[in-house]
Amino acid sequence: MLEYVMPISVFRYFEALCCIPHGSRHTKTISDFCAAFAESYRLEHWQDSANNIVIVSPPYPGYENAETLILQGHLDMVCEKEAWSPVDMERDPLQLSMDGDFLSAKGTTLGGDDGIAIAMMLAILQETNIPHPRLECVMTSDEEIGMLGAAAFDASRLRGRRMLNLDSEEEGIFTAGCAGGCTATCAFTPRWESASDAGSALHISIRGLTGGHSGMEIGKGRANANMLLGRILREASNTASVRLVRASGGAKDNAIPVAADGEIVTPEPLGVRRAVEQYAETLRREFRDTDPGLTVEVTDSVAVMCMDADTTKRIVHFLSAAPNGVQSMSADLPGLVQTSLNLGILRTEPQAVTASFCVRSSDTREKAALVERLRTLTESGNGRRKSGVTGQLRISGDYPAWSFQPYSPVRQLCVEAFRDLYRTEPKVEAVHAGLECGYFADKIPGLDCVSFGPDLLDIHTTRERMRISSVQRVWRFLLEVLKRAK
Repeated sequence: MLEYVMPISVFRYFEALCCIPHGSRHTKTISDFCAAFAESYRLEHWQDSANNIVIVSPPYPGYENAETLILQGHLDMVCEKEAWSPVDMERDPLQLSMDGDFLSAKGTTLGGDDGIAIAMMLAILQETNIPHPRLECVMTSDEEIGMLGAAAFDASRLRGRRMLNLDSEEEGIFTAGCAGGCTATCAFTPRWESASDAGSALHISIRGLTGGHSGMEIGKGRANANMLLGRILREASNTASVRLVRASGGAKDNAIPVAADGEIVTPEPLGVRRAVEQYAETLRREFRDTDPGLTVEVTDSVAVMCMDADTTKRIVHFLSAAPNGVQSMSADLPGLVQTSLNLGILRTEPQAVTASFCVRSSDTREKAALVERLRTLTESGNGRRKSGVTGQLRISGDYPAWSFQPYSPVRQLCVEAFRDLYRTEPKVEAVHAGLECGYFADKIPGLDCVSFGPDLLDIHTTRERMRISSVQRVWRFLLEVLKRAK
């Protein structure tokens, strides 16, 4: 279908990749395809047990003394499909569709993120008439589920100390830094008692928030449903005696939660209901611009067991005192969030009440300090003999930051090439989210890196589409950068 779409070699390889199922955790086949490609062209390459693969291209004549350049992208794609689609994304090829300047897949994600990067690398590797320095084309696995391939990758064999990451989705924007992060889960062991003598049960429902990505939208001041629940529970506790039955909200730690639920038992249900409803008006005024759909509803409920007074006090204190949202801004890039956290998942189970935060920062020390702040809040009170309520902090999914460098030769090279080709200036930015570049910057001392790519719209959804003319322009730009990378 794409045999006549320019650049022919790029789209030929992209179509071939679309015929190979390559969702996250299923990258062995596509990795082997790239290895077979390298063997067919007698190119140096190596593969690891995580399905990462590196293919090396020798320098073009006249570039023998140029510094090695790394090209990098990831092999896996997010697999989403419409209910009506017959495609089995673990077995079937994608059904490509063209509509004017856009390429998509019928009823499924397209995998332009990051298949177009792999296609461009293969197209460069097969050619003998493209001027470039020695290239190390690094293709990683399982980026979409936590950058697992980059985390497992052994970079010691790489000679390159400058890198072009081809995993951006907006033409004309050069990414030059990203946040590091981790998931910090605060767990409390509750003590339970019968609710029969504690009063009447009430259910508190928070709905209608705007939400968003906890990195990209964290600086927009949007309400976090779990944090609002903490504030409401504090207000209820200040009004009357309260026992907590349940607190829950959110599904992902990297998403700002849009809903939360609390259940309490109190001997003064009318007074507590009135206090919560009045406080809800305060919250609606506070977030009238960012979360105009916010609703808080209090209804009668039934509870058999509830947490004891000490457990309730400790958890309510934690939920109302824990930090959340933007903690500091970058001094290098105006408007960029430097450090933040998001209480994304709140759960109540018989054995534990857990609060999972997505912690992000482009400053390693600030990230560590914020984690220690959460540890202090969680573990304070563990030594109280009468309490019996212990708190513990667990860290998982820790990934490094890619610090913005005010001076970057490889970025300057790209800016100059962009300016000459496009007759305009690119936008240089850093993002408050994790990228594989963070792992490579951590593993390769002195790495000089920049990230760019063509226009990809609605990635990770069945509406995903790739702008063909943007691919064509970015391809020309990439070849120009390779030519200048002497």
